[in-house]
Amino acid sequence: MQRRAVTAALAAAVLLLTAGCSSDDGGSAGRGSDSASPGNTAAQSPSATGTDARTPPAKGSVKVLRTVTTGLSTPWGLAPLDDGDLLVSSRDDATITRVAADTGKKTELGEVPGVSPAGEGGLLGIALSPEYASDHMIYAYFTSASDNRVVRMVYNEKKPAGQQLGAPDTVLRGIPKGVIHNGGRISFGPDGMLYVGTGERGDTGLSQDKESLGGKILRLTPEGEPAPGNPFPDSPVYSYGHRNVQGLAWDREQRLFASEFGQNTWDELNAIKPGDNYGWPEAEGDSEGDFHDPVHQWGTAEASPSGIAYAEGSVWMAGLRGQRLWRVPLDGTKTSAEPQAFLEEEYGRLRTVAPAGGNRLWLVTSNTDGRLQPKDGDDRILELEVS
Repeated sequence: MQRRAVTAALAAAVLLLTAGCSSDDGGSAGRGSDSASPGNTAAQSPSATGTDARTPPAKGSVKVLRTVTTGLSTPWGLAPLDDGDLLVSSRDDATITRVAADTGKKTELGEVPGVSPAGEGGLLGIALSPEYASDHMIYAYFTSASDNRVVRMVYNEKKPAGQQLGAPDTVLRGIPKGVIHNGGRISFGPDGMLYVGTGERGDTGLSQDKESLGGKILRLTPEGEPAPGNPFPDSPVYSYGHRNVQGLAWDREQRLFASEFGQNTWDELNAIKPGDNYGWPEAEGDSEGDFHDPVHQWGTAEASPSGIAYAEGSVWMAGLRGQRLWRVPLDGTKTSAEPQAFLEEEYGRLRTVAPAGGNRLWLVTSNTDGRLQPKDGDDRILELEVS
């Protein structure tokens, strides 16, 4: 496909530009390379900064139950359907594919028009409408020729394969784009609002600028308006001072957590409080009280985190450069024990992790994105059993 050839050339350029940068990898390339509930309930909930009586054991486990499917091209976002099947986005091909969870059969729904893949940009996160059973809407975050934006489109299963996606309706435009740091994770919260993780495109000043949509977590209505109860009047900004947010997840108390790429030193898992400043570019990792400090931090070679999910009392964090799955056991918005690493270098770079119900997770690899030499079968989706 012509799009893939162009993207391959761009990926080579990005490797030169971001060598040693913790964007989708880890390290440094100058200052600008890749907790807890909706609304204001975090501040009101007595358990938001306290303890959780159901804290998980100090030691957990991960068992790979099966490989669901193989042969995916630059997979990025994942959206489980009610029947168990999975929708997965391709960053560089700008397509959404349905994967049968029982057989692994892949059916391409179609290409999303308007996507302009380049570097770390392209078709990124996807999410289902809270009213999906009736409106059949898929939301997507993608890089266009001019910006990053959020759109929604109807998924019509009655049309022929490859033609099942309706025309995109833009929900939010104007998120800064770049070759690096495009953010891209979207998720509907327990409150029915749409949360969007963005990056600062390598322009660090955007993170502290509350008028910019870059380097933020945004909270929107399903129609794309600033959500009621947001901390800044008439603004979609929910938290700021972020570098490149690619993971969003809620615990059982509806507290929001987010993963964030560091630069030279520390990657972060943060508990998100509305209106708080998370420090970038003034702080990376703990700031000794000047900004909202992370729940935990890792050296960039150990993590470079993308997607996260909550299950069995822990946040599970997919590592790209780290090539491992981190378990972060929680007691409220603090760790209850030292995080554990699993699957280290077994499946390469890990992009997305999503709940599969109960003690199971879906895990998506990211080895066809130009950073590593893919192995036979890459990229793949795995089903895990965790504790």
